[in-house]
Amino acid sequence: MIAPVRTSAGWRTYGPVQMARAGEIAALRSLGLTLAQIRRVLDGGARELGPALAQQQGLLEARAQDLHETVAKVRRLRRDLASDADNAPDLQQLVQGEPSSGNPAVAFNLPWPWGGEAFSLQTIRPLTYIIGPLGSGKTRLAKAIATALPGAVFVGLDRLEEINGEATLRRLEVEPRLKSRIDTVLARLLDDGAVASPPLTALLVALEGDAEAFVVDMVEQGLDAASQTALLKHLRHHRTDRRPILMLTRSNAVLDLAALGPEETVILCPANHSPPTEVAPYPGTPGYETVANCLASPEVRARTQGVIAWRPEVA
Repeated sequence: MIAPVRTSAGWRTYGPVQMARAGEIAALRSLGLTLAQIRRVLDGGARELGPALAQQQGLLEARAQDLHETVAKVRRLRRDLASDADNAPDLQQLVQGEPSSGNPAVAFNLPWPWGGEAFSLQTIRPLTYIIGPLGSGKTRLAKAIATALPGAVFVGLDRLEEINGEATLRRLEVEPRLKSRIDTVLARLLDDGAVASPPLTALLVALEGDAEAFVVDMVEQGLDAASQTALLKHLRHHRTDRRPILMLTRSNAVLDLAALGPEETVILCPANHSPPTEVAPYPGTPGYETVANCLASPEVRARTQGVIAWRPEVA
């Protein structure tokens, strides 16, 4: 791919042109392109560069997804080993693969604004975050999941209206066991920096219900930054059961991409209404930048509270 100039004595010499070509080859190799791809790019210029980069991006994204799944598996195995060394998985179990965790699965056809495409979550982990820009359909997806998932309930924003109507307080008065559980959780949250508030109490009451899974609309609604951080610490580390919680959010205090564990999932609803996808929490993986750009600090979220995406009626 580099043609040197020959001296009268037959020696190869490399001038500025050849060194520039060597730099181009090195740059393309750093992107992972093969020598055969590089040859085609050098021969065809920009016309060949686009397809070569598209092919390489697909390969890199597939490798990133495989790496994400492998890291998650290693974390789960390390967690199991740390929690119960006597029953650690042996080599035969690793060869055969992991047994079914018993976590529920869900499948249905996507509602509007999608076109009825098939959607499924084969494994629903203890914490799932549903995120997307305004108008992406994430609330409709959440409601569809709550309908299709056996034993699940949808915890909507009407929980805030129940606070104003004192329904939450009345329920706590007539259910002393529930009140005791809420008081215990709330005390831990306050120790972690949360601020006691009716929205926080209402959310805790909803999550202490009898459902087998919870789908929560905008989990951060009405909570300040410290309360959001304390709530997620509780949901990750201090819950006494593993009932799945699927949460809509646009707060980076709730969804901290750098802090996601192996039992957490991010579902992205794209702005163009292509089917929702799971996003691996690593920079460079498909959808990662979109998820990051959907998140904002609690202060920004408070300023934009009430902003909605509106679709005008067609005349």
